[in-house]
Amino acid sequence: MWQWGDTIRKMIPFFNIFVPDLVFFGDSYTTRPERSESFQAQCVMRLMEANSVKKLSLVGLSYGGFVGYSLAAQFSEAVERVVICCAGVCMEEKDLKEGVFKVSDLEEAAEILVPQTPEKLRELLGFAMFKPPPSTLVPSCLLADFIDVMCTEYTEEKKALIRAIPKDRKLSNITRISQPTLILWGEYDKIFPLELGHRLQRHLGDNAHLVVIKGTGHAFIVEKPKECYRHLKSFLVDLQPPPSTPSPIPNNENHLLSCKGEAEKITLKTA
Repeated sequence: MWQWGDTIRKMIPFFNIFVPDLVFFGDSYTTRPERSESFQAQCVMRLMEANSVKKLSLVGLSYGGFVGYSLAAQFSEAVERVVICCAGVCMEEKDLKEGVFKVSDLEEAAEILVPQTPEKLRELLGFAMFKPPPSTLVPSCLLADFIDVMCTEYTEEKKALIRAIPKDRKLSNITRISQPTLILWGEYDKIFPLELGHRLQRHLGDNAHLVVIKGTGHAFIVEKPKECYRHLKSFLVDLQPPPSTPSPIPNNENHLLSCKGEAEKITLKTA
């Protein structure tokens, strides 16, 4: 909620908003062995059905973007509009060996993305933000407290989710979703480089529009929240992916689903 809070507040007049914990984030867990974004998407859809939601638009940030894309592909009749934020949906397994990523070793990446020490959390901030705070301004004790609250549960399961993303992944096997799609990306994203945003736009063709948030990294929703909200509102509320023509503002019978691992609102528990 610390990432989505301000955006949610501004979207409440237009939508019924659902912000689920994905499996192994917050209070959500499963005893089943599946670790794919496809399984995560099925869990989210079951949740929406349990809340009598038949039509929705979705916003997926980072890992939530993988899940959101899979949800749109599997349940196209339910998903009306899609926003993918800095999620390397069109990455391929071979990209790890071909130098696309700053960190090509998957185990090293997992150690950074699921930090367990202040040093690793500082490293993550360096990758996630275009201008991370100076280390002298963020004491280790504060970082340790953050890790204790946010990063100590289901650590091995989260690393398994990371390992599952590139496994046998090929662009030719990625479904082209049919919904109008907005792609938001930080200009200097070091986790999922901007090239992956362009690749996703090419994959989807005229149905997708890529917006690059200048002077930001992977965490552009934190670095430039007002600009991020402006693009979300234009696409989801005004129904104007640039360029487009004006359309009526939707009423709050519409449903907006935000997918982000760290969110904490509605929990999933699967048998």
